[in-house]
Amino acid sequence: MIRELTCISCPIGCRLQVEVSERGVEKIEGNRCPRGEAYAREEITDPKRILTTSVKVSGGDYPLVSVRTDKPIPKRLIPAAMEVLRALSLEAPLEIGQVLVPDLLGTGARVIATRTVRRVSQEKRMPAWPETATPR
Repeated sequence: MIRELTCISCPIGCRLQVEVSERGVEKIEGNRCPRGEAYAREEITDPKRILTTSVKVSGGDYPLVSVRTDKPIPKRLIPAAMEVLRALSLEAPLEIGQVLVPDLLGTGARVIATRTVRRVSQEKRMPAWPETATPR
């Protein structure tokens, strides 16, 4: 079977044709540099992604803080990682770049805050999601 990919290792964006069999990757064509071949092999065998989402915060000027992993994690672990982050509830204040989870699911990836959330009094807090609303 031939799979077509667009390499994202550099700005060129080579169109790759990857021949895959039951034994794995047989042949890679279309890459202009060795990074394209490495990207194709990883994308076929164990794709990885940076995870970006948000986490609940209490006592802050925002009810959520945006977060991301500092390196890609295996795509197959994203549902489990989301469960870990969905269960997490943090207390303000939080600083941009602050490590919130030092090793997500044993991947070595850290979860870091991508914005600052200040601690504020009850009157100045933004409202959290209403109980009946479902965030999209």
